[in-house]
Amino acid sequence: MQRLRYSRYFKAFVILLDMILVSSVFVIYYWRNFEVKYDSDSLEQNILSILVLCFFWLLLSGRTRLYHIPRNVTYTIYLERIFVHVFFFFIGVVMLGKVSQNDFLKTERFYLAGILLLVVIPIKSFIYFLLKYIRSKGINHRNVMFIEEGTSSNVLRDIINQRKDYGYRIYDYPQGNYDLSNMVEFWKDNGIHTIFLPSEHCLDKQFENDLFRQAELNKVKISLVPNIIQNQFFEYEFNYIETVPVLSQAKYPLDFFTNASVKRLFDILFSSIVLIGICSWLFPLIILLIKMDGSKGSAFFVQKRYGYHDEVFNCLKFRTMRSEDNKAQSTTAVDDKRITKVGKFLRKTSLDEMPQFINVLMGDMTVVGPRPHMLLVDDFYKPKISRYSLRSMVKPGITGLAQVSGLRGDEGDMNIGMKKRILADSFYVRNWSFSMDIVIILKTMFLVIIGDKNAR
Repeated sequence: MQRLRYSRYFKAFVILLDMILVSSVFVIYYWRNFEVKYDSDSLEQNILSILVLCFFWLLLSGRTRLYHIPRNVTYTIYLERIFVHVFFFFIGVVMLGKVSQNDFLKTERFYLAGILLLVVIPIKSFIYFLLKYIRSKGINHRNVMFIEEGTSSNVLRDIINQRKDYGYRIYDYPQGNYDLSNMVEFWKDNGIHTIFLPSEHCLDKQFENDLFRQAELNKVKISLVPNIIQNQFFEYEFNYIETVPVLSQAKYPLDFFTNASVKRLFDILFSSIVLIGICSWLFPLIILLIKMDGSKGSAFFVQKRYGYHDEVFNCLKFRTMRSEDNKAQSTTAVDDKRITKVGKFLRKTSLDEMPQFINVLMGDMTVVGPRPHMLLVDDFYKPKISRYSLRSMVKPGITGLAQVSGLRGDEGDMNIGMKKRILADSFYVRNWSFSMDIVIILKTMFLVIIGDKNAR
């Protein structure tokens, strides 16, 4: 069966659907306000307004990448794109309303923004999950192969095998059997789309040059996989001086004063609202439950953690274990006997982390960021995963991208679990945006309500 692809034809259909949606908001408004007198001038003005808004929607999508749905993009990132797109579209509508004589743009811009949010998010989410479902069933898949697998390639292979919704199908080629003519036949016989190749030098130089040349001739893409234990790819970014490519030392979003100020202001406002509006009555209730559970000790637990630039701070939590004698020397295991009944509930709902809003208000933590690990965990992994240190470039958070992506509670799996988590944290540090923080917070609230199966 011929493979279906998320092609330009499907994109064109989705774009047309959005244009109809934007236009229909106008139509519905004037249908509801039927007393409005229609004449040639108003009709011309409305058509012109619709065309301008549709053009602006399309122009904006080039920046927000609204119609670009890569196989590996997470729902968190895609939802962020939708919010950003609608927000800037609304700003454009407001500006257009200032210079337009159209009654709708002048008086009903909030109506337009509300309708778009209520309709666009469900439609886009449906399309996103439909593509994921189709790919998980083996449709719209891409055939890939690995050459000279290593640590980083093994992690990538594990992710591809677990995430069937990415739509990759791995074809194994005998390692070490590098006859280029046989390999080209293998590509053609199996319809290979992408070759994953470790970035470190592992092939004969001449063979590598021939490989890239043949891949280009046969329309096969080659993707380099950086070494998981190196961070050189995260320390530099690609720039140009006129036409000359140069590698410059990377500067992360939160290195900029304005971004850091916006994040800190939000932390203060959000943590204040939570502490006053929720924690003021929730803390006494949780403390009472912990005391009624029969375990001795304080309701609060204080533990040293590494924070911003590896500075040690006192991380606050509700106590969830019967004994704290060995907690600083060992991580929590599945069905850990030390966890109390109330503690299991607190961990499942992440309510044991609520006192950390005090840490946020004090400036030791942030609402969204890489989760702070125990000192022994950090000391163990830092020498083994060089990019691990990127986590300390931002303040540790109460929740983070790794946690809402299901990458939590797996410290014991050194080879795969922790490396996946570090990759997520590294992505967050390099790609931070305020809208990403908002989406992560919303997903965290959802997980708190339904219970996180990965929490323990």
